[in-house]
Amino acid sequence: MRVSARSAHALRVAAAWLAAIVVACGGATGQAPATGQAPAGRGTPAAQTAPPPAFDGARAWAHLERQVEIGPRPSGSDAIAETRAYIREQLAEVGVETTEQAFVAATPLGDVPMANVIGVVPGERPERIALASHYDTKLFEELRFVGANDGGSSTAVLIELGRSLAGRDNAFTIELLFFDGEEARRPEWRDPDNTYGSRHYVAAARKDGSLAGLRALVLLDMVGDRELRARKELASTPWLVDLIWGAAARLGHRAQFSTEYAAAISDDHVPFLQAGVPAVDIIDLETPTDRNSWHTAADDLENVSQKSLQIVGDVVLAALPDIEAHLRSAR
Repeated sequence: MRVSARSAHALRVAAAWLAAIVVACGGATGQAPATGQAPAGRGTPAAQTAPPPAFDGARAWAHLERQVEIGPRPSGSDAIAETRAYIREQLAEVGVETTEQAFVAATPLGDVPMANVIGVVPGERPERIALASHYDTKLFEELRFVGANDGGSSTAVLIELGRSLAGRDNAFTIELLFFDGEEARRPEWRDPDNTYGSRHYVAAARKDGSLAGLRALVLLDMVGDRELRARKELASTPWLVDLIWGAAARLGHRAQFSTEYAAAISDDHVPFLQAGVPAVDIIDLETPTDRNSWHTAADDLENVSQKSLQIVGDVVLAALPDIEAHLRSAR
């Protein structure tokens, strides 16, 4: 019999109440558990007595500050290697195991060593839901581009989501995907000079057969602007859009998650869509023209906010049970 998380919690509360009555009435026997009865541990009903950790915007902001402190983080640089180590260290601290998916990307500017970081949070089922962000910044020679919003904000949110999800009963295994090489190496965005990491992940997953177990992808990109306004990206899978924007509405964030549609965007979700994986891009491309921070030196801490990180993290966590329920009912 499959028991829902809500029902399981109710049963745990009832069991604890009955146990207290037995002890109070002198009925405790001190007997060991029956043969074959597993001890309480992570993932068993007895161990899950507290709600999962809430998303902490202050922690996410600290992760963002650290990335900006590291400086520009283009693919192949020492700075992105330092960022990669930081991501892995932070996830290791909360018990999330990570691996590096290293590869060499053939770019218009020559071969560049790159590496995706893949974190895994175990779930009840082996099928996976992926939450993703790119962690590289655009390569510029003429300016110091630290990518507080573009690259930094979504990476900060994803690291903090790892902490929240590590303390949660997940119906599906959760993959945390940090993509290298989303940004074009040349000044202009022109295929195939972009999305190197996501394209490599999909190609590798096709080759080893693991792509079939990936049930959905939620991509975060440019989610930290201090005047956050994410519109529904036209290429994204409709049911995922509906569930995420519905969660935002329930939480009172209609202003930050607009019901308007944005044109289809070329981003890290596209290789997944092309491979038949449902995917959604949560992205805010509406940087106010008076600040003009996109791909400029103004993409700094002054133009992002902890509040925006908090809102996006809260919305993703609120939407996740709905995504899990949809996937359960689909098969």
